[in-house]
Amino acid sequence: MAGRIPDRFLDELLTRVDIVDVIGQRLQLKKAGSNYHGLCPFHTEKTPSFTVAPTKQFYHCFGCGAHGTAIRFLMEYDGMGFRDAVETLARQVGLEIPEEARGPAQDSHKGLYEVLSKAQQAYQHWLRKHPERRRAVDYLKGRGLSGEIAARFAIGFAPPGWDNILRRLKPESALAEAGLIIRKDNGRAYDRFRDRIMFPIRDRRGRTVGFGGRVLGDGEPKYLNSPDTPVFHKGRELYGLFECLQVERHPSELLVVEGYMDVVALAQFGFPRAVATLGTATTTAQVEALFQVTSDVVFCFDGDEAGRRAAWRALENALPAMRDGRQVRFLFLPEGEDPDSLVRSRGAEAFRETLGEARALSDFFFDHLREGVDIHTMDGRARLVDAAAPALRKLPSGIFRTLMVDRLAELARVDSDEIEAILTGKQEARRKHQEWLTEATGKPVVSRTPVRLAVALLLQRPSLAGMVTDTNWLRTAELPGVDLLIELVELIHAKPHISTSAILERFADDPHEAALWKLATWEHLVPESGLEEEFSGALGRIGQLLAEKRLQYLNDRLQQGELTPEEVREWQELKTRPQRPIH
Repeated sequence: MAGRIPDRFLDELLTRVDIVDVIGQRLQLKKAGSNYHGLCPFHTEKTPSFTVAPTKQFYHCFGCGAHGTAIRFLMEYDGMGFRDAVETLARQVGLEIPEEARGPAQDSHKGLYEVLSKAQQAYQHWLRKHPERRRAVDYLKGRGLSGEIAARFAIGFAPPGWDNILRRLKPESALAEAGLIIRKDNGRAYDRFRDRIMFPIRDRRGRTVGFGGRVLGDGEPKYLNSPDTPVFHKGRELYGLFECLQVERHPSELLVVEGYMDVVALAQFGFPRAVATLGTATTTAQVEALFQVTSDVVFCFDGDEAGRRAAWRALENALPAMRDGRQVRFLFLPEGEDPDSLVRSRGAEAFRETLGEARALSDFFFDHLREGVDIHTMDGRARLVDAAAPALRKLPSGIFRTLMVDRLAELARVDSDEIEAILTGKQEARRKHQEWLTEATGKPVVSRTPVRLAVALLLQRPSLAGMVTDTNWLRTAELPGVDLLIELVELIHAKPHISTSAILERFADDPHEAALWKLATWEHLVPESGLEEEFSGALGRIGQLLAEKRLQYLNDRLQQGELTPEEVREWQELKTRPQRPIH
């Protein structure tokens, strides 16, 4: 298994990569002052609001809020995983992944991929040529599928019998590791898939990693999936995602349905934007994979009680992935309908219109929790808050989380701060800091506090951290955001040559991430020539605030007659000349 890529390597990589070159190979960019502008690839716009900053090595869209480093851009635009994006950029600048972070040799699973590919070809061959194929062909034709769509999804047929794959492919050890055969305790083996329609499950690169098999006749289980293997994990893969992306690289929405046949039938009737989970509840990893290629995910479930329970499980697992700019909706089908029957009866265009009836995650969330709760009573409102809190804690910081908290506060008839305190369950200082994060990410204009300004200036020129020789005095400052300022200064002290983009990458998926991006793109109107003076002034104002707070404390103790001799001297000094701490 591959090790974690060290931060030092990511820092070096982002120092060497030119984000303008990376994005410029994919988008048309025009120079505008010190930055580059272009049409945002992540939302539809006519006037360019997408900015690439070469000095800070990041991109930001002032229209939809998309932002990131070169790594994030490859993940969002090219649909790569994190490691693939890092390896792609490393090859471009001539770096090698450190030995401790390398996985097994690149071809370590080559034998598994080869045997799975050969199994796929065998199943496809048997669908065309096997003497027992007629029932499978009749079933597919009865579902309205054409030969073209069957070929696009590489659908096949596992004939009846215990050893078709076992006799056709070797070695037996690879077949067992790939999940294609089952070994008995006595050492004998037999085919896992027998008398089934076979649906190959392909990864984002188009490699067959597993299979789903639908039984022909009355056998059980109706659907059988490959077991987890070194190349297949049910909680990460999505059936049909590869095929969908072959038709449309960045679909405006993706529909998550329950079965393989739903995906294939929707594609057959002109709706290729459907994927399916693999017989289990949707996982957060699968939701993240969907959001790598689209900003709008629609879950489709039966409208019965079982369907609503499944929808709630999907909602709970989607919450950790609900960063700003992403949307999840829920479509509940009429009784007796499934996606296949709907698209057949209404057509693809009408089916697309049906998606407009899907309910927003927030509506489903609060409607579900209000069932059986009388919010007109104090007890009912308290129960609502108690039920909602565990789920809301899963939400990352940002506008969506703030709005969900506000909605819960409105229903419970309490202040949003009280809900926030319940969610965090921590000290007042943490609550103040959370308010600062919310404000920094939720308002179009960032109020100009000295702490925010100092953080923003450090992101503009990290070397300014050299002006802070000691952070101990900052630790006494109970000011919103000061813990982030300290963390930044100490990171830059440890990595003096770290770039802005590398700093931002370090804070990916961190509670501070949204606030940092807000401040990194904040127009604070400090010219390059005045950065040192402004940074020093910001530190001085923080020191002034500390001195004022200390003086107030000593004044209170003086009135109570409790000052020690040392505190009297300190009080006299602060009264005559409030100190600016030594940086």
